[in-house]
Amino acid sequence: MAQSTPPPVVHLDLEARRALGRDARRTMPRAAHADWHPTADRPDPVALIAGQETNRVPELLPIRHERMLASPFTFYRGAAILMAADLATQPDTGLRVQCCGDAHLANFGGFAAPDRQIVFDMNDFDETNPGPFEWDVKRLVASFELAWRENGFSRKEGRKIVVNTATAYRRGMRDFAAMGNLDLWYSRLDVDGVIARWGAGLSQEVLDRFLRNVGKAQAKNSLRAFDKLTEVVDGQHRIKADPPLIVPVRDQSDDPEAVAAWLHDRFRVYRHSLQPDRRHLLEGYRIVDVARKVVGVGSVGTRCWIILLLGRDDQDPLFIQVKEANESVLEPHSGRSGFASHGQRVVEGQRLLQSAGDILLGWTTARSVDGVERDFYLRQLWDGKLAPDYQTMGPEVMRVFGEICARTLARGHARSGDRVAIDAYLGKNDEFDDAMGDFAAAYAEQNQRDYDAVRAALESGRLAPAAPA
Repeated sequence: MAQSTPPPVVHLDLEARRALGRDARRTMPRAAHADWHPTADRPDPVALIAGQETNRVPELLPIRHERMLASPFTFYRGAAILMAADLATQPDTGLRVQCCGDAHLANFGGFAAPDRQIVFDMNDFDETNPGPFEWDVKRLVASFELAWRENGFSRKEGRKIVVNTATAYRRGMRDFAAMGNLDLWYSRLDVDGVIARWGAGLSQEVLDRFLRNVGKAQAKNSLRAFDKLTEVVDGQHRIKADPPLIVPVRDQSDDPEAVAAWLHDRFRVYRHSLQPDRRHLLEGYRIVDVARKVVGVGSVGTRCWIILLLGRDDQDPLFIQVKEANESVLEPHSGRSGFASHGQRVVEGQRLLQSAGDILLGWTTARSVDGVERDFYLRQLWDGKLAPDYQTMGPEVMRVFGEICARTLARGHARSGDRVAIDAYLGKNDEFDDAMGDFAAAYAEQNQRDYDAVRAALESGRLAPAAPA
């Protein structure tokens, strides 16, 4: 059968693209983003959280609840499903991008690019899906609202941080809208770029701490993971047990041999989602051990493993993380991604949004040992990871961090959406920025109400109780 010809790509001129952005203001005025009022038929937050957990590993749910209820901010991290449902009830611009889907501040940080330089970018894409650009911006600014409140800053300091984050997004989009396509695609933010753009506004103490953290991140690689996560048993390297957070397959109560065989099989299938040269690289490693590993906050309860591989010899380790990919919280509201596999959805979304990606990022789909078909994506574990700690930030450092996150988000949106139209929508004044500040303050109050409701549900037994301290 002859292969059908794909439809042509429509290319609008610059003025037509700007007109799209200006027209969107009539549908969704910039000042209207300030509004947040829950609808009368707003879903019960406890029911949404409980529904999301029906296909998760039951014995891990107490850990999820414990982590989510540590603070209103950690609850916000784990409750992306609530905000997605809320945003879907509001008017939107119609200016679509590849959304991160969970663009809170803790999902930004550093990692090692293929050239081994530490770059700053988004680093979690479980919820990525096409959607209106402002959904990500609202998720980001509300996370900074919660962070400054937790850190005890004054309302004036906090408002400045949040509004400035929105301003940085708007100005970043303007810069990216003026770039040529290739210049935008090659644009990235590395350590030198961070210091050049923001270093002058920070104290030497802060800069020195930043560089020390970069040095630690560069050492956080497979060799570091090998030292921390493994031990030698009968002359063989094995992943150390730390139940319930790390449970080697050999220690699981169900059939360990079947689980191990299934993971080996899935690993071979995953290799074919990689470019041939990267597949060749990976085929030089052999699987030594496998363990289930609990990760994150919102992800707790999904099926996640780590695989220990060895290459040239026993001092050439590689850790691969296998992570279950479920439906994005955005999909019920913004439409399906277009990919049959949620693992591929995550991978392709990450490739669109990130400036430099993991060369071993891939996916697989399979019927699990329990007979249920599930999607997974795979990536390197601990590849130069730099995770900023918002709890140690003062107001000025958090303000700068907000600018870095917002500019990073703008670059991802500029790569995946119509940056010229979005820039025209945002405009040159601060109307959008102030509206985002108002929205963040209102949504932080909603998040507190939801946090209280879920805590009460746990205490009453409506949800499984949190794990003991």
